Amino acid sequence: MPIDFQTALGVHEQALYTRARRTEVLGANMANTDTPGYKARDIDFRQALAQAQGASSRQLSTTQTSSGHIAAGTATVATGDAALKYRNPHQPSEDGNTVELHVEQANFADNAVRYQATLTFLGGKFSGIKTALTGGR
Repeated sequence: MPIDFQTALGVHEQALYTRARRTEVLGANMANTDTPGYKARDIDFRQALAQAQGASSRQLSTTQTSSGHIAAGTATVATGDAALKYRNPHQPSEDGNTVELHVEQANFADNAVRYQATLTFLGGKFSGIKTALTGGR
């Protein structure tokens, strides 16, 4: 019986990808703290994860049009980036920049902790699969 990693890993694969993408967005916000007119952005994690789960569960049917192509079957729809949203500042600046460094740093730290937790969950999943495959040895 083949191992279906999508079923075995559950939501953690999409969560890890979404957390990594959010880290990039928050880092870009912090890097542009002093850029006039820069608008802070963020990813709504729940919406992005729901979108990723919905996209990964849909299947596409394919047809082999040439003998050089990979055999026909089904392919999973690739999950795209969730739509970025603009953040409303608590204290707007005069130059139009909406980045508030203390808010970005707090969100970045929270996201980093949650990213590490997701890695820990994935590590546990892989450990369980390894134990099942080796019979506990």
